[in-house]
Amino acid sequence: MAKKWTSGLSIGLIVSLAVSSGALANSQVPEENSGDSSILYQEDADVSAQMQRSIEEQESDADSAKRFLEVNKDVFDMADPLQDMEVLEEQTDDEGMTHIRLQQTKNGIPVEGHEVIVHFDEDDNVDSVNGHFDSQVDGTDAILSSATLAEEDVIATAREAVDAPKDLAETPETELVYYPMGNDTHLTYKVNITFMTEDPGNWFVFVDADTGEAIDQYNTISHMAEAAGLEDEELQEEENEQADASASVSDADPDPGVYESAVGPGIGVHGENRVLNISHKAAENGPGRTFSLFDFSIPDLDGLLTYDAEEDFALPGVPYSNVGAAFDFRDESHAAAVDAHYNSTEVYEYFLEEHDRNSIDDEGMALVSSVHYGENFANAFWNGSQMTYGDGDDEMFIPLSAGLDVAAHEITHGVTEYTAGLVYRFQSGAVNEAMSDIFGVLVDDSSWDIGDDIMAPAAIEDGRFALRSLEDPGQFDVDEAYWEYGDGSGAYPSHMDEYYDLPIELDDGGVHTNSSIINHAAYLIGQDIGRDDLGQIVYRALTTYLTPMSDFDDTRFAFVQSAIDLYGEDSDQTEAARDGFDGVGIE
Repeated sequence: MAKKWTSGLSIGLIVSLAVSSGALANSQVPEENSGDSSILYQEDADVSAQMQRSIEEQESDADSAKRFLEVNKDVFDMADPLQDMEVLEEQTDDEGMTHIRLQQTKNGIPVEGHEVIVHFDEDDNVDSVNGHFDSQVDGTDAILSSATLAEEDVIATAREAVDAPKDLAETPETELVYYPMGNDTHLTYKVNITFMTEDPGNWFVFVDADTGEAIDQYNTISHMAEAAGLEDEELQEEENEQADASASVSDADPDPGVYESAVGPGIGVHGENRVLNISHKAAENGPGRTFSLFDFSIPDLDGLLTYDAEEDFALPGVPYSNVGAAFDFRDESHAAAVDAHYNSTEVYEYFLEEHDRNSIDDEGMALVSSVHYGENFANAFWNGSQMTYGDGDDEMFIPLSAGLDVAAHEITHGVTEYTAGLVYRFQSGAVNEAMSDIFGVLVDDSSWDIGDDIMAPAAIEDGRFALRSLEDPGQFDVDEAYWEYGDGSGAYPSHMDEYYDLPIELDDGGVHTNSSIINHAAYLIGQDIGRDDLGQIVYRALTTYLTPMSDFDDTRFAFVQSAIDLYGEDSDQTEAARDGFDGVGIE
């Protein structure tokens, strides 16, 4: 059926075009870009019925969305949306709504981070539009449209910009994009550089296609906690050499056909008895069988695969294996792997049962985890393809795979990458971190704290019994280096009055620090309506409304609109969503 749209937009719709000088302060670009606008717009039910008119019956949903933007291009400050908006995704959900996600382009080249979503209701009317669009790029004719730099030179420049080791975890990928910075727009090569060291990197570097210079870069390694920077250059060089010497991986793509499924017992870090789905195959050297923490028993899933990094930096490492089916007290090193494997299963089942999502990409991609990463590595992270857990330093953390909420946090980073794609810096990065924390406490519903199962005894003695709290963020301090950028309290913020205006070199502009504001809004909502309804609202916001550059105002819109879609305009859930964001000063 053809979609419908409205003429006379300014009468029938509430429109907000928030330019970067206001709502987009602390966006992911280092300088404010005067042409960048956050589009938030909703249908006015009182008058829209008078203004509907059908598009040609044979027009596709995507064409209807683009034509709607074309008819109303003056309102959105768009020059030629029919030509410059490229369809990324079409989705029809269980509520009967259709969502068309569009990428802004110029000269057929993507404008980095700028996406707009047109939402149709169950009656095929345009219900709302949201996202980010850069009118400055759109209206500029004097702009490069082709590039001639050699790919090897571009990659070399990107590697130098991030001090990458000789051997990389992945072959670098390049893409030509427009990159707005301040009052300028650069045609750039977007280069992905990934390496695994004590300070791992999954960098995106933007190399100017005209000058050949690296003009910006950011690291998307999604840590559980703020990563402490390495200041000792000799130490960094030594770690890079270690990474160079161990960059190969083993059995990273196992053949399920050579394994037989089994069930075996295991004991976790805190002594819990686990029942594990594992696999076994004929031993490579001698008689007998080798048992591995590989689970190929779940239909339509490529596997739950747990590896041993063996205190090295190569990923995924070697299959976590044993001569018997029991991964128990006879070898204490098993405990971290047992928890990683078990918790991945729990998180997978949560997303499948609660949100009908089949793994990170919703298409059954393997859930890969590696334990024993590095030596005394006090963090966990998602690197763009898998989860990785350190054994902790026995001062702040014990093995981080012990936390079910930690596994949910890292896996959600993967879900975010495959859905909203929230850029990992400033407010969009803080929203990214908040999504992971929120799902952490939804999967592990024992408390509203994150990391309460991974704190070392020494930290607990000092009063740090969790990493972060959604209920009471301010009970924990942030890194002392951040204090001067906040309200002086040194505590995690729970309100915009306590926001930390951090530079990019500290916590990627506050991705962990300021995430607690969104976290606390979610807690307030959950207190009113319960975790189940909160989970439905947050999942819909993440997968249906948030876009790469979504800031805190965009996130409020996404939560409230998701509540309206699921429960109705006048529902308790919608009121709770509004009240939750009001309560943290995002209005």
